[in-house]
Amino acid sequence: MLIPCPHCNAVNRVPDQRLGDAPTCGRCKSALFVAAPLVLTAANFEAQLTRGDLPLVIDFWAPWCGPCLSMAPSFARAAADIEPRARLAKLDTEAESALAARFNIRSIPTLIVFRSGREIARQSGAMPLPALLQWIRGAIA
Repeated sequence: MLIPCPHCNAVNRVPDQRLGDAPTCGRCKSALFVAAPLVLTAANFEAQLTRGDLPLVIDFWAPWCGPCLSMAPSFARAAADIEPRARLAKLDTEAESALAARFNIRSIPTLIVFRSGREIARQSGAMPLPALLQWIRGAIA
């Protein structure tokens, strides 16, 4: 399985059966899974979206959005629970407006699941942790 490093974006090959063994990056030696959402920017977006085999779940949010802020702790807990089956990430739509426009984000929070760079599921609105986990697991199955 190919996994982009969340720290340096280097692509690492990890056998499926070793995903749960705390793999590290061959280039920077950092952990490939950190049990927390990855912050996406224009600089790391394409590498994380297109160069890995893991599903990528992105929370499109904004710092002024009340529902986004209320869902943030649940999203962080979901990242710890879902990894290494998928990578969870956050994209600030205010800071990265071009990326938000590219994916036609009209309301926030919006969650999109990507596999091999293609959108496979989308959900708008804040969700409590149990509903969030159920939705992500269903989307990546």
